[in-house]
Formats: sequence, structure tokens, C-alpha cells
Amino acid sequence: MFVSLRTVLFRLHWALGLTAGLVLALVGVTGAMMSYEEAILDLANADRAQVAVQDRPVLGPEALVARLSAERPGLRVGALTFFGDPALAPRARFADDAKAGDVKPGGRAPSVYLDPYDGTLRGEVRGEATFATIRGLHRWLLLPGEGRGWGRTITGAAALALLVFLATGLVLRWPKVHAWRIWLKPSLRRPGRPRYWSLHAVAGTWLLPVYAVIALTGLWWSYDAYKSAATWLLTGEVAVKGANKPAEARADRVGGRKSAERTDKGADAPPALDKAWAAFRAEEGASAALATVTPPGPDAARIRIRWIAEADAPKARNESIFDAATGARLSLSRFSDKPLGRQIADSMLEVHRGRFFGAAFALVFCLAALAMPLLAVTGLVLYVLRRRAGAARGSALRRAGGGSRPDGTGAMPGNAPT
Repeated sequence: MFVSLRTVLFRLHWALGLTAGLVLALVGVTGAMMSYEEAILDLANADRAQVAVQDRPVLGPEALVARLSAERPGLRVGALTFFGDPALAPRARFADDAKAGDVKPGGRAPSVYLDPYDGTLRGEVRGEATFATIRGLHRWLLLPGEGRGWGRTITGAAALALLVFLATGLVLRWPKVHAWRIWLKPSLRRPGRPRYWSLHAVAGTWLLPVYAVIALTGLWWSYDAYKSAATWLLTGEVAVKGANKPAEARADRVGGRKSAERTDKGADAPPALDKAWAAFRAEEGASAALATVTPPGPDAARIRIRWIAEADAPKARNESIFDAATGARLSLSRFSDKPLGRQIADSMLEVHRGRFFGAAFALVFCLAALAMPLLAVTGLVLYVLRRRAGAARGSALRRAGGGSRPDGTGAMPGNAPT
């Protein structure tokens, strides 16, 4: 029995919808929530993040780290974030390699806000643990093994399924007569299955470019081979294995030495955070809206400062590297000096979230992610209605002594099966 290509694509479309559709709906909702994580956390912590501006000098990174280490013994400060607005308190994030007794295994101590004038704790960052759970659900479905377990494999397969959805859906809804109303305007007045098909097809058409970007960038974290190939296409370079290692280790490699090669004096002395910070603030950091200082860790001998000059341009992250012993600048990398391909590769998360293209596109990406459950639900409704209609049609044909269609599909108005 001959089965047409259209029928094969149709069955592939609904088969993936019944399997990967639920995962994509879940990933879409969690991704939309994460799109505005920073704004939500700022709102939830307004009382702790806001400080009264005083007419006295603020503490430098070394003093803040010392005060925090005294308050939270057993924890190592992994990063300090400073803001250009003097009314915003610095925020400290702890490293993963040192855990206190109240931290669950495999977890991280909550980030905290610090008073910029005396270094006292203003409180932990509310909502951080909630978003950590949402992030785990988005990336690996909270399954054991985290990024190295089956959860990452499943979400990666779901991203591939999304690309198949886009391709098969486009072919299945290709009309005989091309008109903008057929492509872009849903026919909600049509009753029953045609209404749901129109809503499903038109929504998918509108969101096709956004979903293509989301799927193609999402695969960046799912498959190393894909990341290497994409990096080569964008930059002409081969992705280095282990490029996702902690920032301290990456910063250490900039100077071409490991911490073991430091002199005994440099190894014993505390890192020159204040000197590096003063050098940064005197030049490129004078207009920084946000700067994150990463002290050297056990496997690094460099101080890294990542910063943005405009608060509304999260993609434009610049980086300065300083020697841990002397605080001397070793390198400066500006986002604006990089070619477009390198900008995309270095900002893949912002491309995935839509923020790389601007605030308006970030909102569009968020709404598109929220629409994934709508497509899943309408697709499921279409499948159920089609099965019911097929069962009723088969029963009527059997009563009349006839047969059923060889391919088992029913054509919907608009030239698309459902």
C-alpha cells in the first residue's frame, strides 16, 4: 500500500507532538520565567538591594571579602557584583568548592547583599533557590545527573523535535492559494476542528522564526559536537573542550600560567583585588553600569572583571584580566571590538533569550515560549478530535458495508491534515 510523503510527515508531526510536546511545553514555560529572572529578583529584593547614599567612601573588594568571610566562615567568595548606581548594594556569590554546614550537598550557599559602607550583611537574595529549581527543570528536567544525565539528553532531543515540528508543520500547511490571510490570520469563527487547526497553524507560522532561533541556540548546550560545529561556522575557530569550566580557570589561562607557577610570595599573599579594582575604575570601568569581580580560586592566578557599559545592553559584556599578585592589567577585551560571529558565540545565552536583539525581541521570545503550551494543547485537541471523527467515520462505513481510507487521515480545510 502506497503511503504519500504528506501522510508520513503528518504522522511524524503528531507522533512527536504526543511525546516531545509535553517536554517543550514545560521547557517553554520555565524559559519564559527565566527571561526576566534579573528583573523579578530585583523586585523581590528591593528592600535589601537599595541603600541610602552616604557622604563617605565605600569599601573595596578586599574589605568586603574579608567582612563576608568573617560572617560566613567556610565559604569562599566566588564573585562580587558592583553597580554603577550608588544606591544599589553590592552582591556576593559564593563558590561551589567550599560549603558550610547549612548548605545541602550539591548545592550552593545563597548569594547575599552587602552594605557598601561597612560590609555588613543585608540579607540573602530572595527567590534565588526558586530560580535555581526552575533552571534545573528547564535544562535537565530535575533528573539525576543534572547536565550530564538523561535530562540533558531529553531536552536536547526536544530541541531537535522542535526543528522537525517547524519543517513538517510548514509543509503540511502549505496552501494551494497563497494569501496573507491564509498564512497569518486565524479563522476562529470556523467551528470544531477547523478552528483549532487554524489557531495551531497560524500561531506556528507567526512564531516559526523565533522557535528556529530558540531551538538552534538551545542545542548549543546539549551536544558538544554541535557546539564545536557552530563555533567554527561563527568564528572559524574550533571550540576548546572544557570551555565551560569555572571562570577562575579560564581567567588563569589568559596569562599562560597556572597557579602552581606563581612565586611563593604571590602564592602566600592575598590577591590584589583593590589594586585591580582601582585600575579598572580609573579607566574602562569609569562608566560601567555593572561589574562582576571574580577573585582567583584554587586553580587560577588571575582576577577577572566582566562589565557592561550600558544597563540596557546585557549582551555587551566586556572583560578585563588582572594579575592576582600585583593587580596589573594583563588584557582587555571589549565586546564592540569583536566580529559579529564572535559576539554571537560569546553571547549565545542572550541570543537564546532574545536579549541579543534588544528589549522588544526579548519580550517576543518570552511570549513565544509561553505559547508553547498553547501549541501543545491545540495539537492534542486536534489529535483527539481527529481520532473521534475517524472512529465515527469508520463505524458509519462499516454499517454501510464500506471501508476506510487507506492512509487513515482526513483533510482539513486549508489543505492540511490534522
